[in-house]
Amino acid sequence: MAESNDDPTTPPSTPAQPRNPLHGLTLEAIVTALIDHYGWDELGERVPLRCFTVDPSVGSSLKFLRKTPWAREKVESLYLFMLRDIKRGGGR
Repeated sequence: MAESNDDPTTPPSTPAQPRNPLHGLTLEAIVTALIDHYGWDELGERVPLRCFTVDPSVGSSLKFLRKTPWAREKVESLYLFMLRDIKRGGGR
């Protein structure tokens, strides 16, 4: 029979994700980095969502992206593309 860890001082083990660049990042940090890199206009062209094109704000974008998984995936994909582009020297 396996022993259980009943020690309340030991934090629960979480799987490490050393190769996941999104691990530990908040959605707000991702959106802010994209805005800083591309600006609202280009971000709205690259990911055509109303929250980026019509009276954009970080708050309204976060509200929409948290409720809409497919849109969040597009934003996360663009963030990963941006990181690769910067690493290759193609960033602004």
